[in-house]
Amino acid sequence: MTSISSLQSIVNGTSSTASTTDSVKEAEDRFMKILIAQMRNQDPLNPLDNAEITSQLAQLSTVTGINKLQVSLENLQASFQTSQSLQAADMIGRGVFVTGSSIALYSATDTSGTTTSQGVLAANLSGAADSVVLTIRDSSGVAVYTENLGAKSAGMMTYSWDGKTSGGDTAKAGIYSFEVAATSAGEAVKATTLSFGEVLSVSTGASGIELNVENIGAVSTADVVQIY
Repeated sequence: MTSISSLQSIVNGTSSTASTTDSVKEAEDRFMKILIAQMRNQDPLNPLDNAEITSQLAQLSTVTGINKLQVSLENLQASFQTSQSLQAADMIGRGVFVTGSSIALYSATDTSGTTTSQGVLAANLSGAADSVVLTIRDSSGVAVYTENLGAKSAGMMTYSWDGKTSGGDTAKAGIYSFEVAATSAGEAVKATTLSFGEVLSVSTGASGIELNVENIGAVSTADVVQIY
């Protein structure tokens, strides 16, 4: 399990900026050495004129300015990435709803021997619906529970499943899939399904900062709809 210390690689990424700074200094030194060598070895009968020297110094100034701007942008980018990573690290241990269609059913037994089950899911409705039908399926795709949740307003709706099947039995703990079909006056209403899970760790990759969410896997921070 990754901790905040695993983000050290992000902070260490600023070392690339230092190498860029070195290359800027090397370019300046190399340019000046060439210019001085030209002046030392110039033909006395055909010396470098002031306009040419001024032009070369202007080129050096332009190149140096561009390189320094690049270094500044790299510093800004590194600082921004570090800030984003630390903010994302604060989400470790918290629950999130992300775009997805899976639901984890948990079971717990108390001291009296009573076992209770619970799973949480959600959906975002693009508009108000007079009928919202929830279907939960097992790993084989077989529907184990179906319920008409009735009318729902536009926006995010949540549902807590107690693990009971349509036949009255208790489903086994595990990962299930679900779908939501919403309609209004017989017309379909778009329903975006959302999965719930705990953030276990944070990582960075080519696509940016990712959250490792329990029973869901790696998701982009852009896919997070709500945090608890």
